Amino acid sequence: MNFDYTPKVKDLQARLLAFMDEHVYPNEAQFFKEVEANRAKGDAWIPTELIESLKPKARAAGLWNLFLPHSKRAPEGLSNLEYAPLCEIMGRVPFAAEVFNCSAPDTGNMETLERYASESLKDQWLEPLLKGEIRSAFLMTEPEVASSDATNIQCSITREGDEYVINGRKWWSSGAGDPRCAVYIVMGKTNPDAPRHSQQSMIVVPANSPGIEVIRPLSVFGYDDAPHGHMEVVLKNVRVPAGNILLGEGRGFEIAQGRLGPGRIHHCMRSIGIAERALELMCARLNARVAFGKPVSSQSVWHERIAEARCMIEQARLLTLKAAYMMDTVGNKVAKAEIAMIKVVAPNMACQIIDWAIQAHGGGGVSQDFPLAYAYAHQRTLRLADGPDEVHRQSIAKLELAKHSLIAKELDMPVTRGC
Repeated sequence: MNFDYTPKVKDLQARLLAFMDEHVYPNEAQFFKEVEANRAKGDAWIPTELIESLKPKARAAGLWNLFLPHSKRAPEGLSNLEYAPLCEIMGRVPFAAEVFNCSAPDTGNMETLERYASESLKDQWLEPLLKGEIRSAFLMTEPEVASSDATNIQCSITREGDEYVINGRKWWSSGAGDPRCAVYIVMGKTNPDAPRHSQQSMIVVPANSPGIEVIRPLSVFGYDDAPHGHMEVVLKNVRVPAGNILLGEGRGFEIAQGRLGPGRIHHCMRSIGIAERALELMCARLNARVAFGKPVSSQSVWHERIAEARCMIEQARLLTLKAAYMMDTVGNKVAKAEIAMIKVVAPNMACQIIDWAIQAHGGGGVSQDFPLAYAYAHQRTLRLADGPDEVHRQSIAKLELAKHSLIAKELDMPVTRGC
């Protein structure tokens, strides 16, 4: 495996780092001030002028839609391995990915539309998403069931003539509170009597369809993440054309696997980016502070933590790059163990390093004066999003057990061997 960055990627890295230095880092505090100013006026969900002003600059700099590979509609799109180091840089600031039209859930929805939608749906929804004219949401998780087992999902999608009728309650529908959110991709049951993994389907739903009600935003450790947000949404007798179904009935799990693989690469590389930033902030703080007559950085406990943090970041990055390489070369199905492993490793790694950085900052670490508290809340959430740790660990264990069972069978050996 060769993880060396190509000259093309190195050039994009340099341009992206320069853009971050000039436009993103200096405006990080301004973004949150603008959100709070909108909140004080009575509406925190107004898109910020800051991000909207930066998008044309990013597009002019050739830093737009970098996430989408193999698309004639987005020729600038990179492979998973090429995009990974750029995604890491974007992950250093919470709102940065949106500046480059590379933020979730739009990236996953655009990938889904590119791979599985009809040309007419692509014209209607993918094109404006690629241009950054609208935003989108993905409605999968439900409050009434354990959604870590997606076969539990109860939202119904029922065929009636030339339409589907949708009824259900969803939550953690990220982006649905944004007034620019124009379209949802909804997962629900089309046939509860079909085999377990053929009951679910995905369908494209215009956000302004009659029968849709956005109930409330859900907070994450007290953060509502406005103007993006994570909403609870009710769909009551929502009617959409039958042509809005993706791939056909019963293909929901197949689509989910295609959608979530790249998304997990993106999440994990952004986790590595914020972990790198947390380590930088931690070292700077330790060098700048004096306690008991000497720099805090001279204490051996911090040497241990800094060294461990560097090891953890490098390990997570290499594993994530391996997963990206395998997705590009052998596909998501063969890379499923690596994809599951990075989804466990990267957020846990980031949580630990951010926690150490918070400790190094003392009381400031849990305040709004530093990005650490917000970063920790987001990374802790990623241990649940796109499948909780426990589900991924179970998948990894099953694959490992199956592998050793196969080896034992081929060697005609008992599976269990004792001393």
